[in-house]
Amino acid sequence: MQDRTYETFSRGQMYFDLGDYIEAARILEPIADDDPAGRSVLELLGRSYFHSAQLAKAELTFRRIIDLDPCDSWAHIALARSLERQSRMEEAAPYRRMHAAMSGGSLD
Repeated sequence: MQDRTYETFSRGQMYFDLGDYIEAARILEPIADDDPAGRSVLELLGRSYFHSAQLAKAELTFRRIIDLDPCDSWAHIALARSLERQSRMEEAAPYRRMHAAMSGGSLD
């Protein structure tokens, strides 16, 4: 079962690298459902959603990562950017500030 998951993840990564973010997300969704704590899958899935403008799904995915690891500064900035692309600047601000605090002051 583990080999299958890795092969599927690798296929999703390949589509992501080719710029086919929708196909990457379609491939990765079942893995994320089967292993809701799988951080690498969630990160790639969230990025796939973000790059394909599936911003509500990206937001939910980045929130899942933050729930798993509240100290993940990358997830905070990814969530902030997802919210900003949805014109939700006030909601994004605390996540951007949290990222800045964790990464030494950079708001990006």
